[in-house]
Amino acid sequence: MTQCLVVDDSATIRKLARRILEDMKFDTAEAADGMQALHHCKVSMPDAILLDWNMPVMDGIEFLTALRGEIGGDRPVVVFCTTENDVPHITRAIQAGADEYIMKPFDRDIIEAKFQQAGLL
Repeated sequence: MTQCLVVDDSATIRKLARRILEDMKFDTAEAADGMQALHHCKVSMPDAILLDWNMPVMDGIEFLTALRGEIGGDRPVVVFCTTENDVPHITRAIQAGADEYIMKPFDRDIIEAKFQQAGLL
């Protein structure tokens, strides 16, 4: 089963994303910030990461930069999921190693479309 790590400081967003992803037959895990997510990846590298931008402790860009520097950190497909929807933010995320970008709010159709574009479905 494909594993997806949901990284967001909002418990509500994590719960919603998790429900959608599990309905799509993903095995899911959660992290409330980039530091927790990085620790999770060092223990068990997921196949995909749904990543928020604005979080305490370590934000999405800091996490993504650290992840891509880890052994095997080039493997997960990373989909940013954030309210930061202007061109400079999107460009910065892609340059940091994101594979796709989703704007909040999201629904199952949006996640399915982006995960399909990223080769996860």
